[in-house]
Amino acid sequence: MAIDHFPNDPRTNLERMLAGDLYIADDPEIARRQQRAMRIAARYLAAYTEDAEAARPMLGELLGSVGEGADVRPPLYVDYGSNISIGARTFVNYNLTALDVARITIGEDCQIGPNVQLLTPTHPVEPEPRRDKLEAARPIVIGDNVWLGGGVIVCPGVSIGDNAVIGAGAVVTRDVPANVVAVGNPARPVRNF
Repeated sequence: MAIDHFPNDPRTNLERMLAGDLYIADDPEIARRQQRAMRIAARYLAAYTEDAEAARPMLGELLGSVGEGADVRPPLYVDYGSNISIGARTFVNYNLTALDVARITIGEDCQIGPNVQLLTPTHPVEPEPRRDKLEAARPIVIGDNVWLGGGVIVCPGVSIGDNAVIGAGAVVTRDVPANVVAVGNPARPVRNF
């Protein structure tokens, strides 16, 4: 017998998701928005290989906002795209996975290495709610002039301060202050500047 996890909540799962509350991803509107993002991302990849500048309007259609002079190399993998903003002059290398169930904000003048993962979704630690497919999300904020080395993973709810450098392969599980180099798993500051 299925458990009703939201007995007194008239909201749809999409509405709960957008509010940052627990939800189950079985809402048809959630699926429609994800399919839209996949279609645009595929078109962007195809167009970029022919003419990067001509592909830029598709990136603007996919993402919530893209600053002037930002360069995002495909392929790009997103849940929705609309919850992502990328600042001016930021460079994003190949294979960014940005699961934007919650907002992902990338500042200006950032360098995002290849195969970076920005992961906002969370799941319950308790086995029963996880088995019932409950999930939620927490936003990620990356400040200005941040460099994320190749293969960096940024976990839900993390903020990375301006001018920070995150070493290749680091797993960022908690906030990183401005003006530091952080490395490792979990990422820890090893140098200030």
